[in-house]
Amino acid sequence: MNALTRWVPRLIIALAIVHFAYALATPNSWADMAGDGFWASAADTAAADYYKREYTLYFFAAGILLLALGTLARTLAHVTGRFPAQVGWYLIISGALLCVIEFPVTGGWLMVAIGVLGLVAARRAGTARPLTEATAGLDR
Repeated sequence: MNALTRWVPRLIIALAIVHFAYALATPNSWADMAGDGFWASAADTAAADYYKREYTLYFFAAGILLLALGTLARTLAHVTGRFPAQVGWYLIISGALLCVIEFPVTGGWLMVAIGVLGLVAARRAGTARPLTEATAGLDR
């Protein structure tokens, strides 16, 4: 396993942590949503802090998805010895959609950069270890 194969999942997990920190650092949004009972509290367009609630929820949900993608990639890299190229493509496509279509000035470029590093890691890995019951942790 090369260094990129080890580091790209860590970068994805770090990006997830940044999303969590940003979502939790938004002043009063979570308290206001809890005060409204959470149920559809981010969809209340009449709320004075509607946009704050909306992006707080977006960043938290994106953090969960990035954490899932990063830990899955880390597990697959550990089991197979390769970084899964699909994860790199997912990050590139998601980041490109955010940057080009929705928000040209955004941190989504980090997703594109990490995705490119992921593709480089997948390409450099060479041959993968065969996936057997023993390497998949399925032995009893």
